[in-house]
Amino acid sequence: MSAVGGRTYGVLSPFVGGDYYGTIIAGANEAAVRAGDRLLALQTLDPGSYNADRSGVPDYRRPVAWRHLAGVIVLAGAISESYGKSLRDVGIPVVTVGHELADCSAVLTDNSGGVQAAVTHLLEHGHERIAFAGHVAHFDIRERHAGYVTALREHGLTPPPGLLFDTIDNHESGGELVADLLVAAGMPTTAVVCGTDRNAMGVIRRLTGLGHHVPGDLAVVGFDDVAGAMYMKPSLSTVRQSADRIGAAAIGLLSGLIGRLDPPRVVHRVPASFVRRDSCGCPPSGLPVTEDLTRYLFGQVCSLQETLNVQHELGIDLLGPHDRDPREMAWLKRTTAFAGCLGLWRDGAVPALDTELRIEGEYPTGHELAGTTMPVSEFPPRELFELADGAAGDAVFVVPVRSATRDWGVLAAVGHIQQSTPPGSEMMNQSGALLAAALDRGAMVSALREQEEQLRDAALHDPLTGLPNRVLLADRMLQAGLRAARQPGHRFAVLLLDLNGFKAVNDSLGHAAGDVLLIEVARRLTGLLRESDTVARLGGDEFVVLLDGLPTDGAERLVKDSIAARLTEPYAIDGGRVTVGVSIGVALSRDGSDPEGLLREADAAMYRAKLASKAATTSGSSRPSTR
Repeated sequence: MSAVGGRTYGVLSPFVGGDYYGTIIAGANEAAVRAGDRLLALQTLDPGSYNADRSGVPDYRRPVAWRHLAGVIVLAGAISESYGKSLRDVGIPVVTVGHELADCSAVLTDNSGGVQAAVTHLLEHGHERIAFAGHVAHFDIRERHAGYVTALREHGLTPPPGLLFDTIDNHESGGELVADLLVAAGMPTTAVVCGTDRNAMGVIRRLTGLGHHVPGDLAVVGFDDVAGAMYMKPSLSTVRQSADRIGAAAIGLLSGLIGRLDPPRVVHRVPASFVRRDSCGCPPSGLPVTEDLTRYLFGQVCSLQETLNVQHELGIDLLGPHDRDPREMAWLKRTTAFAGCLGLWRDGAVPALDTELRIEGEYPTGHELAGTTMPVSEFPPRELFELADGAAGDAVFVVPVRSATRDWGVLAAVGHIQQSTPPGSEMMNQSGALLAAALDRGAMVSALREQEEQLRDAALHDPLTGLPNRVLLADRMLQAGLRAARQPGHRFAVLLLDLNGFKAVNDSLGHAAGDVLLIEVARRLTGLLRESDTVARLGGDEFVVLLDGLPTDGAERLVKDSIAARLTEPYAIDGGRVTVGVSIGVALSRDGSDPEGLLREADAAMYRAKLASKAATTSGSSRPSTR
């Protein structure tokens, strides 16, 4: 298991796995474990990114784990200068790998020396018009190009104008672009040195697909010696850099900075060596075949198959047609990780040093982390570090959970460092992307359901008073009629109300005052009745009361009198007092009563009451009293 009480080193990387980043992380982890320490690998690119070069330097601002970290290794393209400065400002030493940040010590490959050896070898084959192809926006590629220039000049040659090609990225696609340019230019060179093996693989694949022969028409050399280089046809001549040694060197350099107030800047160069194979023009040497190598390759194939299965099952578990909450983390058992937790930002906060994360779920359960909160600077929880067996190649990984529309939080998991997948295809990147998509979908479904509920509510309720409208009233009356049919003795009553003097309020005080009056009438009516009763607004100043289940004979008359007394009390509107009258018609249910018929009966009774009210009052009494 990981060292208890040892130091924790962080690795900030565009991706936390793959045949380049993963190998560096593995080398750093092995060196840390030997010293009794442990490693935390943090992905800085948004999950779902598939190409670090084209994604650019991420806008990474999360102070994840800062209070855990004794020091940080920063891989090329992981963070901005400003983030590196922020780390140093809080006292966290920084060592860069494959690039330079101001005032930071660095571990670099001997890029120039490795390429000089490759160019010298091509010159020995008789090539003089040698091109260079690479993504020169990167620091280490520029160093490799400098080695190419130095080697040519040392042999009395001037670098040919027009034979520097920018591949745009470090992948096969960049190499394919260069191959197309070479063919379009009539193959102006006999050899090319590529900034990366994947660039070189893209050149070879495209040229052979177009009918050209490598190395007959063009000798090709790469840089990195990735796992597939020797198995190509032709096998790829390349410059080998030891990524695991780079990671180990970074840990060694970082440990020497701990506790020093003003350490000097140190640059450590890791040697690189040229590896002769077929693509440079050397005679084919065949593939090395041993039992150990065969077993290793079979293990790699199985690992890649497992990765494909994980991605397939993850997609089904997180995005499939089910109602399981992805926050609960049960889906993590589908992956190669064996523990983890999910922290989401509280209240949509912008990540800062003390911004709190809420732990929404953990896997496996038992640590009682779910529901707790912690500052992002203390995430991930210490319990996860105790589960990582560093000596067996395990580490703790953290990836952002962020989509194009929302920054949700961070995912932490414990698992084996993945070194055989292409960068971006490792489990953590895929998990973070699918989890963000699942959370987005959940939020969208909740919003749609809320909107649907609002639309349903709007369809059944009066927008001004919030009371049930005619549609909902009809349903309530139908249900009351069905209960009366099923239950002998169950009776209900319908009261239809019309305000006397409401038009005068509108005319004298305005429609806004009339609206206030209607809202107050609705409030008073609701306060008088039982939960089983219904108050509805038909429109204008007409209201209906459904008394569902009359407890005694004559109960409807008592309710009618209470309503009349309450609604004719003065109303405070616009700083004055307003009074109105009310006419109420009542209809009682009978065996076989039709709810609509009862409503018509109540309307007729209300009309009679209104006529009687007019006859009993003077001509001016219908106007509202205001003062």
